[in-house]
Amino acid sequence: MFFIDVLWSLFPLYFFRSERDSLLETESILQVVPETMATSSSTILCNAAESDLCRDDSAAFLLKLVAIASILLAGAAGVAIPFIGRNRRFLQTDSNLFVTAKAFAAGVILATGFVHMLAGGTEALNNPCLPEYPWSKFPFPGFFAMVAALITLLVDFMGTQYYERKQEREAADPSDGQLGPEQSSPGSIVVPVVVAEGGSDDDKVFGEEDSGGIHIVGIHAHAAHHTHSHGSCDGHQKIGHGHGHGHSHGGLELGSGARHVVVSQVLELGIVSHSIIIGISLGVSQSPCTIRPLIAALSFHQFFEGFALGGCISQAQFRNKSATVMACFFALTTPIGIGIGTAVASSFNSHSVGALVTEGILDSLSAGILVYMALVDLIAADFLSKRMSCNFRLQIVSYMMLFLGAGLMSSLAIWA
Repeated sequence: MFFIDVLWSLFPLYFFRSERDSLLETESILQVVPETMATSSSTILCNAAESDLCRDDSAAFLLKLVAIASILLAGAAGVAIPFIGRNRRFLQTDSNLFVTAKAFAAGVILATGFVHMLAGGTEALNNPCLPEYPWSKFPFPGFFAMVAALITLLVDFMGTQYYERKQEREAADPSDGQLGPEQSSPGSIVVPVVVAEGGSDDDKVFGEEDSGGIHIVGIHAHAAHHTHSHGSCDGHQKIGHGHGHGHSHGGLELGSGARHVVVSQVLELGIVSHSIIIGISLGVSQSPCTIRPLIAALSFHQFFEGFALGGCISQAQFRNKSATVMACFFALTTPIGIGIGTAVASSFNSHSVGALVTEGILDSLSAGILVYMALVDLIAADFLSKRMSCNFRLQIVSYMMLFLGAGLMSSLAIWA
């Protein structure tokens, strides 16, 4: 086909040339041949499913089976560790080890969004196989990533508001509807108050009972016995034991629980959306040279993404059934994508307009979601917390793990 294109382009030079054109004959030939080669190569590339270089269908199929098993085990192990850690002191979500490991995972997710997904979306939407208009006239990858980040912010905000109000209603209206002997009104909570020996009844604050408890009507009420400063670092040795006192910040606890619920769900949405794409991309490939590095890269990537997601699910304190469903859904998404890609590999053209546009848009949207979740809900939530600011050693180790995770995940772009 290439030789026909060259001969057809040179045909006018030999049969319709003038005497003046004969001097430029050699130069014209040298111009036509490279242009024809470029056009023909581009046409062949856009019409072919994959280059024949390193193509081996049988070897690729075996590697895909290995990829499914490896990625499934890595994702399942990563998401299961925080669940197992509930019964192990050093792996609990309020331990320093968990915080530093979560910082590493946040770096992996951040690098995935910036270096892998956004770069992949840019490459797909700038592919020469796409029509020049509109794909070359506007920076669509960055635009789609921005839109995804803003929509994630909106969903994050609305979801947090919804779960906070839901938890407040549940706390204010107990299901049994009956008040215990120490309850005076719906929604009240009893907070133990330590009274010095020899204290008289006149020393009691309003609402305090003989049993040593104090009724607080409403979730956001605050006990009056506290004279400490909230700006100090006293008592911030562990997350969840903020002041080392017996008082309870009801509203803060509810808000924190709602945030963990929303973060875990939105993070899973972002992870799942790009996991299915990278799974299909691996599945449609028939080149062992492409699949081998992807197995190692995706296994590493899925393990630490699963760890971060499992930590968020564990902190949200879902019921065991819901937590198991979310964990299994994450672990199975990429293997399912590989299976889908393998099934359509024979008829799939990765350079078609539809495939390129779909891949580019989904990669860009996934990048926006992952970058937002990594920066706002994982990195900022931990690194700007009181616990982090009051523990210099934890700061140093966490920042080192964050940069290490981002650096290692970014370096994998050299091979995959």
